[in-house]
Amino acid sequence: MLRFFSLPLATLGLAACATSTPDYGPPVLIDAQHYGWVSAADPRAQEAGEEMLAKGGSATDAAIAVMLALGVVEPQSSGIGGGGLMVRGEADGSVTTFDGRETAPSGATPDWFLDGKGQVPPFMDSVLSGLSVGVPGNIALAAKAHAEHGSLDWATLFEPAIRLAREGWVINPRMNTSLTSSKTRAAHSQEGRDLFFDAAGEPLKVGTRVQNEKLARTLEAIATKGPEAFYTGPNAVALAATVAAQTPRPGAMSVQDVATYRAKERDAVCTSYRAYRICSMGPPTSGGVAVQQILGQLERFDLAALGRHNPLTWHLFLESQRLAYADRELYLADSDYVSVPVEGLLDHDYLAQRSALISADSTLGLVQPGKPRGAPQALADGDEPEEHGTSHIAVVDNNGTMVSYTSTVEGAFGSGLMTGGYYLNNELTDFSRMPEVDGRLVANRVEGGKRPRSSMSPTVVFDPDGQPFMAVGAAGGSTIPVTTARAIIGAIDFKLSVRQALALPFLMAFRDEVLLEEGTWLQDHADEFRALGHDEITIRAAPIKGGAILRRGASWESARDPRLDGQLDLP
Repeated sequence: MLRFFSLPLATLGLAACATSTPDYGPPVLIDAQHYGWVSAADPRAQEAGEEMLAKGGSATDAAIAVMLALGVVEPQSSGIGGGGLMVRGEADGSVTTFDGRETAPSGATPDWFLDGKGQVPPFMDSVLSGLSVGVPGNIALAAKAHAEHGSLDWATLFEPAIRLAREGWVINPRMNTSLTSSKTRAAHSQEGRDLFFDAAGEPLKVGTRVQNEKLARTLEAIATKGPEAFYTGPNAVALAATVAAQTPRPGAMSVQDVATYRAKERDAVCTSYRAYRICSMGPPTSGGVAVQQILGQLERFDLAALGRHNPLTWHLFLESQRLAYADRELYLADSDYVSVPVEGLLDHDYLAQRSALISADSTLGLVQPGKPRGAPQALADGDEPEEHGTSHIAVVDNNGTMVSYTSTVEGAFGSGLMTGGYYLNNELTDFSRMPEVDGRLVANRVEGGKRPRSSMSPTVVFDPDGQPFMAVGAAGGSTIPVTTARAIIGAIDFKLSVRQALALPFLMAFRDEVLLEEGTWLQDHADEFRALGHDEITIRAAPIKGGAILRRGASWESARDPRLDGQLDLP
């Protein structure tokens, strides 16, 4: 069950979005003679990707280098202790997707999170333990993608991240805020306390230089020996031992679980929206399907004519969200374990039926999941806790190849457990902690080797002529599909620049509750939303950060979410 969160923004490690800092510069607009274009949440990681492109690397090379560097300078959101999903779109229209989602240990059972009485314990009891840690997938994903699409030597991709870890990087306001708001996780292990907190136990101040020699050595080993240095040998032994020591039940992660992890190449999920081709990830993420359902259900409405400053436009957007998320909650999970009716959920006639439920005059009542073709029967909606965290990477090289890569450790600083200089994820809490409801199985229940459902939505877009147009995605847990769809609407319907598309005011619906982003024109129109039936409205900062690269004519424009620059005053 998706829970609409009312956490303060700082809890998600994003509070510094409201603070301008010289670390974050303006959007990058460069003509086609440039080496390529990179979008990342941190400019130091963005520079790592640009360095790879300047050396003649592919878009895949650059995206991997950014992921590795983000694990150094943005450890609260992503890194090699987590996993990710990558979508690669070629200039000829071909699309490849790579699944590096974390897996439950082989000994995990559906009652993994239940206590001795069969009850679900407090959420943080599960997070701050080995129960929450899945076998990390980012290095396996990077290796698989690089083997197929890399141009540079594997070791070259690690150079910027190793340099940052060894020579040091400066704590910026966003990292300091995240350390403060998520201290319980960040300081859960002695390794984390030694790295990011002073002698008094306080988070390191803004401007403090941090050197992470343990991580530098870990990265060097992987760079020199290949991905097997992560999944076998000393690192695998330390990883499994760290998790097992904190797992209060049988079936804990083993060295064999780590050694047998495999990233997977999946079929892309593609549909059309106003003659543009939208391609994203399928299961185990729900994000690609949700983005395309939201767009498909809105296609019968002329959003461009309604205008982007019209509350009615965004009322329709809210209603489409509700329908997509109702389906998401019931049907989406790891398709290796559960029958997921992807084709039925994206079928044109099915989306038309769902769209017909949307009224321009009023809001939907209680939204129920639909019954798409191929839908399994007798499933139950689970109790998945709210997702947080994550970082998105977009790259386009001079061949027109687009890479959209979302990387995560789940919550800020993941499980709080560390080994080898990196935080371990808490991705397994993305499973439903209750395996069944009223005697009906939950699709997203825990099973050995299974990948938890995600909201990550890495997406590439081709224009009506079949040419590369946009690489886009977002961070922010369950808000990711909404943020991604909103940016695509901004680019296609409203012809906005990439920065303007990312800056569009955020709003999200959950059942009868609606979030309108504080500091935007939406908050001044709350009464108009109430008149349309949106009675429960919350106005607050948006827990999001998107990233995208967009082509206009012969030029590409790269931007990260303006909220990271402390700018919410864009049109």
